[in-house]
Amino acid sequence: MVCGEMVRQNGNRGKMNFNKTFHNKKVFLTGHTGFKGTWMTIWLEMLGANVKGYALKPETPSLFNYVKGNLKIDSVISDIRDKKKLEKEILAFQPDFIFHLAAQPLVRESYKIPVETFEANVMGTANLLDAVRLLKKECVVVIVTTDKVYKNNESGKPFKEDDPLGGHDPYSSSKAAAEIITESYRLSFFNPKEYSKHKKSISTARAGNVIGGGDYAEDRIVPDIFRALSKSQIINVRNPKAIRPWQHVLEPLSGYLTLAANMKKEPQKFATAFNFGPKLKDVCTVEELVKHAIKTWGKGNYILENQKNAPHEAGTLKLNIKKAKKELHWKPKWNSDVAIGKTINWYKGSMTKGSDKFELCIRDIEGYLK
Repeated sequence: MVCGEMVRQNGNRGKMNFNKTFHNKKVFLTGHTGFKGTWMTIWLEMLGANVKGYALKPETPSLFNYVKGNLKIDSVISDIRDKKKLEKEILAFQPDFIFHLAAQPLVRESYKIPVETFEANVMGTANLLDAVRLLKKECVVVIVTTDKVYKNNESGKPFKEDDPLGGHDPYSSSKAAAEIITESYRLSFFNPKEYSKHKKSISTARAGNVIGGGDYAEDRIVPDIFRALSKSQIINVRNPKAIRPWQHVLEPLSGYLTLAANMKKEPQKFATAFNFGPKLKDVCTVEELVKHAIKTWGKGNYILENQKNAPHEAGTLKLNIKKAKKELHWKPKWNSDVAIGKTINWYKGSMTKGSDKFELCIRDIEGYLK
């Protein structure tokens, strides 16, 4: 029996506090070929969901390409900016749930391609919500944005869901715009007070800096660490004192699933925004993350880059997660030490001859559920 079959046949694997919310339900997942999207696909299939993905062709290397043979997902390779195609796929599938993860997700890349970033992150979100307007059935929709949607004055104060939105760089502002668009659609077309008419519950989920095995993106700190350590090269570190709400990828994913499950039960109450991040005392700097990664790997060195002419990036990002704790009864399970350790050990395990990256993901999900 191959691993994928084992996951599909065992309905109890992947169970958290979702009961059977997603079992035999249709879940439309945008961005399924990305790092977070692939982990989400694996978990949803463990929960017995029927998943249809919509995303760009995966990059090389990618976690999706490594594990897709173990998945039964209906994978549509297309652009979120293609309104007619997106609408066609959503209406043909008739989903019970939609998780919108597709995006141009990199801050520094957004300086290089600002217009494309706005097209994907702003109009892509509008395209999806407009397609939902045409659905004639009940549907739960979770729009995933970022902790960077807040107007950051570098005060160090943890952001709450009702704090002002903003964004210095194109990526951050595009995600803030996606939040505003979602709020507009929610009030104009999916108003919770009129749920009995439209049957749609729309929320947004704001997560911090996500790490985990299988991320191979350029210009992200953990993939950069892995590439350097695996080749016995020195790690180049920019913004070493920058503080980020690091969290393992399974933390926000559990938040999205928990949020969707609650929306299914009480669609009017939970049609709003939620932060998902680590405990406030658990945030650490970029340099601290690098040191921990090297210690876990067993060897390695790093140098601090000269960032004299580098584009602006936020110095401090912290999220207030009291709302998720109180209303969703969600809280982070793995602190930063565990998250970094799990991540680096995933990469180390993936380099072992004959290693199975799908089983490495299953191992981490099951470890998280314990």
